[in-house]
Amino acid sequence: MFDYPLLWGIGGLLLGGVLKGATGAGGPIIAIPALTMAFDVRTAVTLMLVPNLLTNIGQAWSYRRDLLSRGYLVQFAGGGMVGVVIGSVMLVMVSAEALSLLVAIAVLGYVGLRVLKPGLWLPPILATRLAMPAGLAGGALQGATGISAPVSLTFLNAQRLTRPQFIGTISVFFVVVTGAQIPALYAFGLVDLARLGHGFGALGLVLLGMPLGAWLGGRFSATAFDRAILALLSVLALKILAEVLLGVAA
Repeated sequence: MFDYPLLWGIGGLLLGGVLKGATGAGGPIIAIPALTMAFDVRTAVTLMLVPNLLTNIGQAWSYRRDLLSRGYLVQFAGGGMVGVVIGSVMLVMVSAEALSLLVAIAVLGYVGLRVLKPGLWLPPILATRLAMPAGLAGGALQGATGISAPVSLTFLNAQRLTRPQFIGTISVFFVVVTGAQIPALYAFGLVDLARLGHGFGALGLVLLGMPLGAWLGGRFSATAFDRAILALLSVLALKILAEVLLGVAA
């Protein structure tokens, strides 16, 4: 008999790798909702620590010549480092149902911004001024739900960066944020060697999906790929939302 929740988790990790390979970012936006359905938000967040850290270290190094200014990175990633500690406290203290609801809202918020504000643009001066608060908000969301995309990816997308600039900058952000998240969660008792070991298993699934994503990214239009991802995210988020609300009603 199939373990359908586990299949959701495995499928989410593979599809997260596909998205990562195609766009350079956004793997957790698929993997976290799927893992939340398979387990719970806390388990989902801890399983993604190793994949987040190691895949982004590789990407940050590969695109190191395309990074934005050091001052910008210090503000954006530094804000994220502070925010992820705040979010980690929420992860420990808030109920599993509330966290699942937050995941669903975060994903739907991301989809809504992508659909309703496709032409959003931030001029460089304003983007620099907003780098630290955007990093703080993205880090807090990352710590609490494992998904910073509604803030971090939307913020960088709005700056109309080149693909190498975007991938390099978001990778540095994720490396710094995840580097702060691991000791924070360890201090709260949510991370141990066994959980990190499971994270390497999750990393293997993400890495399996990345070459397929790179292949698909070169063969399908960006618009078609984007629409497919947004549709999938909407289904995942609505399923989590329905499960939470039905559970509360019961």
